[in-house]
Amino acid sequence: MTSRIGIAYVDGPRLRRSLLAAADWVAAGRDDLNRLNVFPVPDGDTGTNLSLTLHEVAQALRTLGDAPLPAVTDAVAQASVRGARGNSGMLLSQFLLGLRDGLGERTRATARDLARAVAAGFERLQGSLDEPVEGTILTVAREAADEADRARNESDLRVFMRRLVERAQRALARTPELLAALKAAGVVDAGAKGFVRFLDGVKRLIEEGQVAQGAVERVAPDAAAAAEVTAERDFRFCTELLVRGPALPDGAEVRRALRPLGGSIVVLKSGDLLKAHVHTDTPDAVFALGGTWGSVETTKAEDVRAQHRALRTKRAVVLVADTACDLPDALVVEHGIGLVPTQLILQDRVYLDRLELSPAEFFERLRAGSDASTSQPTPQAFAEAYDDALRQGEHVIVVVVSSRLSGTHASAEAAARRLDPERRRITVVDSRSASLGEGLLVLLGSELAARGWAAQDIARELARVRDRSGGLFTVENLERLLRSGRVGRVQAWLGTKLNIKPIMAITADGTVHPVARSRGPAAARRRLLERLDGALAGRPRALRLGVVHADLPAFADDLAAELVARYHPRQCVTAPITPVIAAHAGIGAWGVFYQIEDGTNG
Repeated sequence: MTSRIGIAYVDGPRLRRSLLAAADWVAAGRDDLNRLNVFPVPDGDTGTNLSLTLHEVAQALRTLGDAPLPAVTDAVAQASVRGARGNSGMLLSQFLLGLRDGLGERTRATARDLARAVAAGFERLQGSLDEPVEGTILTVAREAADEADRARNESDLRVFMRRLVERAQRALARTPELLAALKAAGVVDAGAKGFVRFLDGVKRLIEEGQVAQGAVERVAPDAAAAAEVTAERDFRFCTELLVRGPALPDGAEVRRALRPLGGSIVVLKSGDLLKAHVHTDTPDAVFALGGTWGSVETTKAEDVRAQHRALRTKRAVVLVADTACDLPDALVVEHGIGLVPTQLILQDRVYLDRLELSPAEFFERLRAGSDASTSQPTPQAFAEAYDDALRQGEHVIVVVVSSRLSGTHASAEAAARRLDPERRRITVVDSRSASLGEGLLVLLGSELAARGWAAQDIARELARVRDRSGGLFTVENLERLLRSGRVGRVQAWLGTKLNIKPIMAITADGTVHPVARSRGPAAARRRLLERLDGALAGRPRALRLGVVHADLPAFADDLAAELVARYHPRQCVTAPITPVIAAHAGIGAWGVFYQIEDGTNG
């Protein structure tokens, strides 16, 4: 290769370096992409979802090292499927799958070869869409594929990529003219911009040998995991513990310490967090051992033999929800509800909501100035939960956070279509709510299942009750809503200066709208309860209430007692807001959810 002809081909090591650069470049623009996100759901996480999808790809490439081109494209495709998050991540994954197929077993690819592969990527992306919408990543990918074909005779890949990116940027600039939601918001499509940024990251490495200065530090946790299985004994308890500490032992040392206590040992260590799984007859001894390593945050000990007995008698219906439901652990365990963790990104580190970060610790980190964002569960996470649930029951009813607030519903549906194409065993219910608005529906569904209701009847009843229910909440300040794109800078500044507390409602269609304003916390409580009293003016006979809070336990308990005395609900659940919701609402937020069940049979 000479400077006269430039870069004539790409091989495995070159493509690997280019894709690592692209992943870094998308991660560097994550917050900007999140702020643009208005379509299909204005949930402020397109940048996060693309970054996490490419983070999985980058991890696979770093593990692979330099390898032939087919091995690189196969690793990229597989990792993108495992890590696909959100609508944008899933579409990018489709493009990468097509790119792999288009390159096939070639060990070197010229511009002509890449043009065919880009076309295959676009065709796969387009074919995955049930309802193609112009003005999105679809439009940009189509024009990039067209330009790739036009540039197929270029001898220098630097020129080839420059033409692709420039054409894609022009297509991106036109997206507001093609999609009314973008034009109304005055932005380009976030997913399309993320795709352009991905291509631009490849171009920058080819042209400059690096991503621009200031690209973010790679999102790569210092993790070490290993597994050891011992089948010599039928241990009784499946035991897990989560330990946090500044000087945790390494994985090998933990496995050695656990070996005398049991088998089927799995240890994951990531920074100051250690998670261990072991089958044992003495879970208390395991927990005591964990206490010598650091602070034991969570523990679990399930009777494997009892589980095996239960599996022989399947339940008719099993309920599954995402962790945004805010149900306390005791109720989750009592009703046998499966939970799919949403993901929390804190200081560029990914945590599984509720499993790896408690509300108390999250609030402490927010106070210390840490930034946080969220990402919906992947379809694969839902698929794993469905597999677990179908081992316990004949039918799964999945209740998820409002499809108007998050792409979680789309992930749940995608997994259901894959595992149950005819939809005979999995039913997805859009709660059109969040937090305990979702959680109270899950509780009702679990109770109806325990009474012997058929799955289709439960789903219909949940929809009926959902349409009569709602929620009201307020926040201490508008900082977190500003960061997640829910309010503008001027609104946030005025709210802070004037001590204005907005009262917001989750409406019947599953969106959030401001319904009142107040000055100061006392007035906010009064105005919110006035709104609640109006919603419950008919004094329903079968009422369920929920009180959620972000680090206000005494306030929440006092409020719950007042509500019970006033409305006499059949149940009033009090819970801290889970970190993935608190990331948007902020410390000091609180809310009340009501579920009107009058007319429920059985």
